[in-house]
Amino acid sequence: MPVSHLVVHTSPDTRVLTHQRGRALLNEPTLNKGTAFSFEERTLLGLHGLLPYRIETLDEQCVATRDRYDHLVGDLERHIFLRSLEDTNEVLFYAFLERNLEELLPVIYTPTVGEACQKFSHIYRRPHGLFLAYPNREDMVAHIAGVEGPVDVIVVTDGEPILGLGDQGVGGMGIPIGKLALYTAAGGIDPRRTLPVLLDVGTNNQELLDDPLYLGWRHTRIDGADYDEFVAEFVRAVSQRFPGAVVQWEDFGGHHAQVILDKYRDVVPSFNDDIQGTAAVALATVCSAAESVGSTLADQRICIAGAGAASCGIASMLAEAMRRASVPDPGAQIVLTDVDGLVHTGRDDVTEAQRPFAVDGDEVALFPGTDLTSVVQGARATVLIGVSGQGGLFDQSVITAMMGNASSPIVLPLSNPTSAAEAMPADVLAWSNGRAVVATGSPFHDVVRDKAVHQISQANNVYVFPGVGLGGGLPREHRGSPTICSSQPLRHWPPCALTPRSTVLCHR
Repeated sequence: MPVSHLVVHTSPDTRVLTHQRGRALLNEPTLNKGTAFSFEERTLLGLHGLLPYRIETLDEQCVATRDRYDHLVGDLERHIFLRSLEDTNEVLFYAFLERNLEELLPVIYTPTVGEACQKFSHIYRRPHGLFLAYPNREDMVAHIAGVEGPVDVIVVTDGEPILGLGDQGVGGMGIPIGKLALYTAAGGIDPRRTLPVLLDVGTNNQELLDDPLYLGWRHTRIDGADYDEFVAEFVRAVSQRFPGAVVQWEDFGGHHAQVILDKYRDVVPSFNDDIQGTAAVALATVCSAAESVGSTLADQRICIAGAGAASCGIASMLAEAMRRASVPDPGAQIVLTDVDGLVHTGRDDVTEAQRPFAVDGDEVALFPGTDLTSVVQGARATVLIGVSGQGGLFDQSVITAMMGNASSPIVLPLSNPTSAAEAMPADVLAWSNGRAVVATGSPFHDVVRDKAVHQISQANNVYVFPGVGLGGGLPREHRGSPTICSSQPLRHWPPCALTPRSTVLCHR
């Protein structure tokens, strides 16, 4: 019997209207509750005979999921299991994720998501998100128009500089999927109103191009006017199909990231998490660390290793905060380094984003050298931030130089995954006699030294981007004024581990 609208209770306070019944309903991950469908729901929705007889509670399902999870070997296998659960039963997936968020965060997100991106074509299971390939560019509008709406948050990448792993091509889709899972788990955003997108513009990773299992467009990356027009067409199509949706630009190359942000930030509500999210987390961490050692942000002299989009974003936000703290020339207290050493005005490769922090050419002679250790010494750095993607860059000589500038230097190896971290926290603490203040981009276990336990805080964008999407993705009628999340039960998802739905105020 055809039914126009049926009600599925995905939680006690969330109802979803659907016309689907039977197997079609069970194949829809946003509606499927598996064995948790009640007797009445099974009757109404035509599910009798398609499910085992016993009816389980969500708590009982989580216990069974825990049992299966605990028998898995290795974080990649656990990641695949969780992704499969998300692809079949989002109600259970988010319930399990919420109940175990601290434990599962490194598995569903960094560092494990990095390995999952590298092996994306080998572990691919079923479609998730929207793949927009350059050869099909003439059909992009139709592909985006075919997405069921509404959509409030879009995370889009072209897969070029994935974490600290470099070009992963189509494998970069693992990042938008993982980040949007955290938008729901930490920000309470309904997963049905999110959309992960991969702009497949090819890859320059020869290993992927040679891999017979690679699932992306087997072509070197397009660039220049062709690339610009492809991104422009994406923005036009999205703004028409989902006006007001927040677009998070994720893992774009340094030569594209700032340009795209500047060009489209006033066209669609958007932000670049690598530039702005990383900067916000770094600023908060430096301020907190400075306070913990009895100092202030204004007192710090900062060296940032890595001079790409993320480092320039961090430098700009730190400078603005210093300016507000009445520091007359914040740029003089911040220096950048890259693979070629100190960034200074005498180099012919200095970008516009780097220029405010480039050391004057005639001052380079004041530094003992242009390598990282020499820059730390010459800049008298009290804060060292790593966004270079170069694992082990902060060696003992660098930390020793930091100790010459401050009794308790602030050391932030923020690159992830773990293999890309500029230093291991245990090494930094050993080389600084336990005096350094350390926070990392990837999660690390506590370090025990001389019977003292040093808790290693994680300075990661996950503490920023869910809130940005939650506030920025509000319906137009609610923008500009506080709105209690629980007043919008069809829009916000029940699990919200970091920000309980009943108490969160959403602001634009």
